[in-house]
Amino acid sequence: MLRELTVTHRSLPLHSPFRISRGVKLAADVVTVELAQGDARGRGESVPYPRYGESVASVLDEIEALREPVCAGMGRDELQARLHAGAARNALDSALWDLEANLSGVPVWTQLARPPHTPVETALTLSIDTPEAMHQAALRIAAARLIKVKLDADDPGARIEAVRRAAPSARLIVDPNESWTLDILRDTLPALERAGVGLIEQPLPADADEPLLGFASRIPVCADEACHTTADLPQLLGRYQAINIKLDKTGGLTEAWRLLRAARTQGFRIMVGCMVASSLGIAPALEVAREAEFIDLDGPLWLSGDYAGGVRLQDGLLAPPAAGFWGG
Repeated sequence: MLRELTVTHRSLPLHSPFRISRGVKLAADVVTVELAQGDARGRGESVPYPRYGESVASVLDEIEALREPVCAGMGRDELQARLHAGAARNALDSALWDLEANLSGVPVWTQLARPPHTPVETALTLSIDTPEAMHQAALRIAAARLIKVKLDADDPGARIEAVRRAAPSARLIVDPNESWTLDILRDTLPALERAGVGLIEQPLPADADEPLLGFASRIPVCADEACHTTADLPQLLGRYQAINIKLDKTGGLTEAWRLLRAARTQGFRIMVGCMVASSLGIAPALEVAREAEFIDLDGPLWLSGDYAGGVRLQDGLLAPPAAGFWGG
C-alpha cells in the first residue's frame, strides 16, 4: 500500500532566551514528517543545526528528494544507506519507527526488548549569563537532581562556583560547546573539581581535540560534537571517556541504538542529549535514554507551548508522553 508523506517546518517560540557559546536561540525551528499508510500514521521531528551545515531548507530538500521511495515503502535499513546521518534522516527514521509500531500494534519499546517507559532523571539546563544571573537561575531550580551548565571561555570558574552555591545538592554537567582551549580546561579543572562536577561535555572544538589525547582528568570528558555515529568511535578512544548520543546527529533511533551498543562494548559512558525541540523530537530519544547514565532531554521545557500529551516535568523527573503519542 502506498504511503502519503507530509513535511512541514514549524518555528516554536521559547519562553526565554537560550544562550550557549555560539549564540542565542529565541525559537526552535523544527521539521516535522508525517507518514500515512491506510488508517495508520507515523510522525517524526528533527532540528536542522547550522553547526553541522544544515538549514531548514536543506533538510526539507533532502526529505523531498526521497519522497518517491519513501511513499513506495522504503524501510529504515534502506534509509540508512540512502541518506547520511543528520536531521533529515532523523525525521524520516522516527516517523518510520512510529508507523511500524502503529501498523503492527507492537510498541517500539517492545521491539527493542525493553520494558514500558517510566520517568527518568533529566538535566535542567542553565544558559550562559553573568555569574550572579546564573546563581539566581540556579536558585529557581535548586531542587533539581541534575543541572547542565552552559559555559564559554569567559570566567567559567566563577560561573560554575555561583551555580554550585545556589544548588548544593544537584549533580552537575558543564558544557562549553567547543569554546575552550586545553589551557582553559586545565586552568578551570580545579574549580570544576571543587564544585563536584560529574561530566565535562565537549570542551575543545571537535576538529581540534587532539590535545585531549592522554589528558588526565578525574572528571570524565564527553564527546558531543565529536561523536555522530558508530564510525566515529575509534577516533574518540583516548580522548573522551563518554559520548553524548543525539538523534539529530545519528540520523535517528536506528543508528542511535547501534551507537549505544558499540560504545558500551568499547568502554564509553553514555549520555543522551537533544536539541531544543518539542516532545515529538524527544519521544524517540527516550528509548535510548533509559540506557544512559546522564540524560539531558529538557528541550521541550524551553518552549512556550508543546504538544498535548507530551513529556512533562513531574517531581523532578521527566515523565514520558501519554500512551499513543509516539511509538505505539
